[in-house]
Amino acid sequence: MAAVFPSMVSLGRFGQSNEVAQTTLFLASSESSYITGAEISVDGRFAQV
Repeated sequence: MAAVFPSMVSLGRFGQSNEVAQTTLFLASSESSYITGAEISVDGRFAQV
């Protein structure tokens, strides 16, 4: 199953913890001040499959 799972993700690889952390840091920063009511998925489009 481990070899099959990445092929189920549109990006074709497992996500890295730093990718989730970078998204969290962005949302906590002033750079995201104009974002309201958005849903941001950090899942390599796995939910779209």
